Order: sequence, then C-alpha cells, then structure tokens
Amino acid sequence: MILAIPDVLTAAQVVEARRQLEAAEWVDGRVTAGHQGARVKDNQQLPEGSPAAQQVGRTILQALAGNPLFMSAALPLHVLPPYFNRYSGGQTFGTHVDGSIRTMPDGRRIRTDLSCTLFFANPDEYDGGELIIEDTYGSKSVRLPAGHMILYPSTSLHQVTPATRGPRLCSFFWLQSMIRADSQRVLLFDMDVAIQRLGAENPGHPSLVALTGVYHNLLRQWAEM
Repeated sequence: MILAIPDVLTAAQVVEARRQLEAAEWVDGRVTAGHQGARVKDNQQLPEGSPAAQQVGRTILQALAGNPLFMSAALPLHVLPPYFNRYSGGQTFGTHVDGSIRTMPDGRRIRTDLSCTLFFANPDEYDGGELIIEDTYGSKSVRLPAGHMILYPSTSLHQVTPATRGPRLCSFFWLQSMIRADSQRVLLFDMDVAIQRLGAENPGHPSLVALTGVYHNLLRQWAEM
C-alpha cells in the first residue's frame, strides 16, 4: 500500500522546521548508506546527533502519534527517529531498496516494514527530485506539498530523480508495524476505513459492533508485539 498522509505538520510547524534545518550543518548523505546504497546515493544529510534533526524529529513523531490516518494505516510498533536529506544541483539517489534491519538509539534492532518521506519544500520550489516508487501496478511518482507525507512498503524499489533546481528538503524514516505482512495491513486498513464511514453515516447500525469485533479479532490474530 502506498498512501499519502496530508497535513502531518501544520504550516507554522513547517516554517519553524525549515528555519532550523536550513541553519544546520549538513554532511555527505552516504554516511548512512549501506554498500549498495552508497554506490547510487548523492545528497546531503543531517548527522544523527544534530540538534535540529532531534528537535524537528520529535515534532514529527508527536504529530504522527496523534494522526488517525497514519495510526490506522501503519499500526506502528516501533518508529525510528527521523532523518533529514537535501537534494540540489542535480543530486539524486538511484534505484535501491531500504535495508531490512535498523538500529534504534537504545540499541534495539527493528525490522523495517514501512518507509516514510515527509516533504518540507512545496513542489513549485524545486524541479526534479521526484520520489519514484515501484508498485505492483507500475511506477508511482511522488511530489507532495510541504507538511504532507508518503507511506509505502520498505520492500519497494524506489529512487529520487535528479533535483535540477532546489533544494528538495525532506525527512525520511522507517517503522516496524505490529502487522508484518503488507497484505494484512491493507485488509485491516480498508476494514477500519469502512467501519468509520459506516459509523459516520449510520451511527446506530447494528453491524458496527460485529464488524469492529472482526477487526479486533484479526488484529489480535495477526499482531506481533
């Protein structure tokens, strides 16, 4: 499932985040790439210990914790602290797949089920820099407004095309879901959306309790904690 999540951050939060990010020290983005990724990665990145990265990262995670669409679609168990990258002057990140295991700050290792990219620059502020995600039905090109985020399976091949005018400024990070299989997450998400729609249109519908029970019983059966 590839899902755009609008308005993760407010306009004011985006302005403040950009102020902090643009004043920060940036380094070669290959410092966090694996062997395969380093061969095709050309961008800039904030170091993990950057105060700006930590502060803006906390803002993102707090916003996502209160975002019903994200929680329903991702069913997150562990979320890595966000990273930040910048592309300009033709910089690009060739086709790659994200690493399957990442390490949390406390040393725990987590499985990367879902990848997240949150945009801080509006599409009219840069040329190129499209996030291209290979899906079952073909390639999907993503350029979202500032404050919006794309959520997609970490198993997907993807790339960032050359940013010929910029900069393209984003946050990226990964999470381990309570539900390992993307197909099961999609079923639970579709059912949750249908239950919410039914509840809004027919609050007293007798099937609401039964359907909610099915949802939670499937979640109970499939969840890994």
